[in-house]
Amino acid sequence: MKSFHRTIQNPRRLLRPSTTVDLKLPAPRRFTMSISSSSTQQNSEQLLTQVLTYHNQTKHSFTKYARGPRGLDWENQPNPFRRYISAPLRPLLHPRNSDDSVLYQSLFNSLPPPKPISLTTISDFFYDSLALSAWKSTGFSTWSLRVNPSSGNLHPTEAYIISPPIESVSDSAFVAHYTPKEHSLEIRTQIPSGFDFFPVLFPNGSFLIGFSSIFWREAWKYGERAFRYCNHDVGHAIASVSMAAAGLGWDVKVLDGLGHEELKKLVGLEVYPEFKIPSRTVKGKFEDIEFEYPDCLLLVFPNGIDKFDVNYKDLSLSISQFSNLDWKGEPNSLSKEHICWDIIYTTSGIVKKPLTLEKRFVIDSYEKSVTCSENAYYHLKLRDLVRKRRSAVDMDGVTSIERNTFYQMLLHCLPSGFQEKQKRQLGLPFRVMDWDSEVHCVLFVHRVVGLPKGLYFLVRNEEHYDVLKKAMRSDFKWEKPEGCPPELPLYELARTDCMKLSKHLSCHQDIASDGCFSLGMVARVEPVLRDKGVWMYPRLFWETGVIGQVLYLEAHALGISATGIGCFFDDPVHEVVGLAGSNFQSLYHFTVGGPVIDKRIMSLPAYPGPGVDV
Repeated sequence: MKSFHRTIQNPRRLLRPSTTVDLKLPAPRRFTMSISSSSTQQNSEQLLTQVLTYHNQTKHSFTKYARGPRGLDWENQPNPFRRYISAPLRPLLHPRNSDDSVLYQSLFNSLPPPKPISLTTISDFFYDSLALSAWKSTGFSTWSLRVNPSSGNLHPTEAYIISPPIESVSDSAFVAHYTPKEHSLEIRTQIPSGFDFFPVLFPNGSFLIGFSSIFWREAWKYGERAFRYCNHDVGHAIASVSMAAAGLGWDVKVLDGLGHEELKKLVGLEVYPEFKIPSRTVKGKFEDIEFEYPDCLLLVFPNGIDKFDVNYKDLSLSISQFSNLDWKGEPNSLSKEHICWDIIYTTSGIVKKPLTLEKRFVIDSYEKSVTCSENAYYHLKLRDLVRKRRSAVDMDGVTSIERNTFYQMLLHCLPSGFQEKQKRQLGLPFRVMDWDSEVHCVLFVHRVVGLPKGLYFLVRNEEHYDVLKKAMRSDFKWEKPEGCPPELPLYELARTDCMKLSKHLSCHQDIASDGCFSLGMVARVEPVLRDKGVWMYPRLFWETGVIGQVLYLEAHALGISATGIGCFFDDPVHEVVGLAGSNFQSLYHFTVGGPVIDKRIMSLPAYPGPGVDV
C-alpha cells in the first residue's frame, strides 16, 4: 500500500501521458454521511438521503473497503439452488442441437417470426437464458456455471413463470419456479379460470417472467455492497431472458406499473415471513433472512404486435386475489448461520416500488442496430454463444482487437439502435426497459489496433452530452476518434497509457489492465432518484447489467472474453474524470480481452450433472 501511495504522489510515473493532459489519481479520503432527521424535510428528501447514504457507505476507497466479512465462512456458504419442497416438478426438454437456433448477430437486424408457446419453446427459452451451462471440477471442488452470469457465481436471482396452460406442464394457467439444476418447473400454484387474466389483459401467446433476489447469497461473500451486486445480476438475467426470447421471435418488456407488493403476491413470495431487521450488523441464525425480494416482472409476447395497452388497475385487482390460491412447496434452507448486514435490508425497503396505475405501457417499434464490421463475428448460433459464455478469470495482456471491431461492440451497446440521437431504449436487448437510458461508459483503451491508447467516453443518452461535458474535466478533448461511425457517440478525452490507472481504480486487479479495454459505467443518479423516485436506484444497476451482458456476448461472438468487475474505487474513478457530487456515479466496471485458460480445471456437461450432492 505504501508503494502505491508513493506512485500517486508522482502521477506522471504511473500514467506517462503522451499529451499535456495529466490524469491524476486522487489522494485517498474518507466519506462520512448521516441520515437527516430534520422535521421540516419532506419524506421524499429523507428517502433520497437514505439511499445516497447507502451508496456512499458502500463505496470502496484507497484507505478502506466497504464493510464485509473478513474471511469466507465456508461452513455456511449458501446453497445456490432454491427448491420448494413438495411442489410438483415438471421436467423441461433438453435441446439436442442448435440447428433451429438463429445466428446471434442476425437478431440486431430483425427478429424471426414468433413461435407458439409449448413445452418445446418454453424449454428452449429457459435452456438458453437461465439454465446451467457447465460444471467445473478441480481437486475436491465441483461447482456449476449458468447461462446468466453472477457476481462471484453466487446467483442470488430466482426466476418464476406465470403462464397460460401449456400441454404437458399444466392444464390451467399456473405459477412455477424455475429450477436450473434440474431444468424443470416447480408448480407453485394453478390459477383458476376466474383469476386467469391472460385472455383479457394480454395478447395471445404471452406469458410473464418474475425475478426475485436472495440478498443473503451475495452478502455471504460481499457484505454491505451485496445489494449493488444483486441488482447487477438482475440486469444480466433480464438481458439473458430478452436474448433467448428474441431467438424465438418474442419481445420482452418490463411491467413497471406494478409495485413491490403486487409482485410479491403474484409469484407466491408471501410464503416468507416478514424479516425483522436488527438495528446493527449481527451474526447468528436468521432463517427469515433467506427470503426472496421481488425485483421485477417481464411480459414476454410475440414480436410484431405494435400496440396494446396493459390495464394496471384490472391486473392489480386480479393479483390481489392470488393470496387465496393454493400455493405448494416450502422453501429449502440455504445456510445454518448468517450475518445480517442491516443496511442492505433497510435500503431494499426504502426503494420498494409503489403501484403506479397511471403508468402507460408503451410498445416501441423494433429498432435494428448499426453495423460497421459484421465480418469480425464468428457467426455463432445464439444457443452456442450464450451457453459457451464464460467470465474470464485472467486476461493475457497480449490480445488486441481491430478498431472497427471495437466500434462494432460499442454500436451494439447503444440503447436506441439506428437512430439519429441516442436516448430512448429501442434496440435489443435494451428495449426491455421502459425508461430513457441513464448510463454512459468511461473507456480505458489499451490494445485496440488503429486507436490511440487513452481515455474515451461513450454517450448513451445524447441529451446528457452538455451536462457531462460541463461536469467533467475542462481539459478533455471531446473529439470523435478516427474512423468512428457517425452514428456512434464516442469521444476521445485524452491520449495516455491508462493500463496502471485502470488496474488501480479496479481494486488493483490486473484483469482491468490486461485486456483490450476496460470501462466504468457511469449513471445519472441523484437527478433520476429525485425526479422519478428512489425506486429507480435498483433499475440503474439493472441497466448496467444489461450493458454488461451485451459486452459478454459481443466478446465471445468475436472470439475473446470479458468479465464484470464489481470491485472498484468509486470516488477515485469520479475524480479521474472530474465528476463531483452525486449527479453521476460509477456503478459497474467491465473488462474485455483475451482470456487465460486454467487447464487445471476440468469442464463437465451441464446435464446430467455430476450428482445430487454436489
